[in-house]
Amino acid sequence: MKYFNVTVRTKGKKRLELVKAESKAEALKLVKKKNSGSIVQRAVEVPAPMGAQIEDMIGGIKKNFESKINLNSKISAIRQISVMTDAGISIHDAINEVAINTENPKLKDIYLNIGNDINAGKSIADSIEPYAEEFGHVAIAMTKLGEQTGNIAGAYTKLANILEDIRDNIKKFKKAIRTPLITLGAMAIAFTIMIMVVVPKFKEIFDKFDHALPIPTQILLFLENVLNNYGLYVLGALGVIIYAFIHYYKSSEEFKYKIDKILIHPKFYLIHKVVFFSTMHKYTLVFGELVKSGIPVSEALDTAVGMVDNSYIKEKLLTVNANIARGISLSDAFEQTELFENMLLQMIRAGEQGGQLDMMLGKVTEYYDSRFQDLIDNLATYIEPIMMFFIAGLVLLMALGIFMPMWDLGKAVK
Repeated sequence: MKYFNVTVRTKGKKRLELVKAESKAEALKLVKKKNSGSIVQRAVEVPAPMGAQIEDMIGGIKKNFESKINLNSKISAIRQISVMTDAGISIHDAINEVAINTENPKLKDIYLNIGNDINAGKSIADSIEPYAEEFGHVAIAMTKLGEQTGNIAGAYTKLANILEDIRDNIKKFKKAIRTPLITLGAMAIAFTIMIMVVVPKFKEIFDKFDHALPIPTQILLFLENVLNNYGLYVLGALGVIIYAFIHYYKSSEEFKYKIDKILIHPKFYLIHKVVFFSTMHKYTLVFGELVKSGIPVSEALDTAVGMVDNSYIKEKLLTVNANIARGISLSDAFEQTELFENMLLQMIRAGEQGGQLDMMLGKVTEYYDSRFQDLIDNLATYIEPIMMFFIAGLVLLMALGIFMPMWDLGKAVK
């Protein structure tokens, strides 16, 4: 959300009104609605006031502690609606039944509200629109498709399949990264304990001799002093820095863009491939499924790009629809993004010319999925050199820091 100073003229007097909105058009619309008898002239974007920044930060903290909707709960609810509507039960009754049976309190409230809106005469798509943040762009698109075609059951079955595919990849990545993280965490804890327990014993010996200590030993003594005297402060500072980084990443588009661009840089070992292939797999998966379901290419592109989290990749993919509107073919528009390999572009081009675009998009999705799965399956092998380097560095520092003074102990005594 951005802040705008909107100029309002009432009875010849001009004043500025600060408005929080997503765009200038929305800011002007809000002010016109609020001041129906006044003339609204223009909106100028301004930095967020200090009070608003503090409120946003407090709101972010509160939001982090709010109960989130588990992806499994959403998939389960969507599957139930699909099965019940396929059996001939009305969408209103199906949604109310899901609301009664679901265990997630937030999801229960959402479905109860959706059911009430449908009962009041709203369409399913209009009823679910306010909860786009909770369900995502693809859920909104599939709901609209199901409503337009009169086949909610089929649309929701495909939606559940898409979400399950995304969930399985997330789960697989977390499982693959768990063991290396546990190993590194255990090593860090062991190293910290050794510094805080073992090093002080040697410190007593070293202090008795008026002799210059080697650099590794000085590093260990410095770390021991910091951890023993300021350990809690260091831990707290690290927590604050990490939280501030995450909050700033989520709230600042410019900062997020810079970090996202770094994450997919080829020099950023391994991470750039994981981020790129997982993002492109999700994008092509959603886009291909929407095209296969009969949604127009332009609308499918808008929905698919909404699933992209990396803002740098998203910026490039947003140009695709604009280029198509200018009369450029889909394959040429993809080529201009410089995100797709030549082989994939040829496949998409062949699909366009042969009227088999959905099938070729499926092949492209399979390619990105296979590359991503290969990375995940061999993640331990890729990370092993980094882990060995990290562990060797800790062991070497500890060994040199303790044994180098012992070698010079005789000289120190003399």
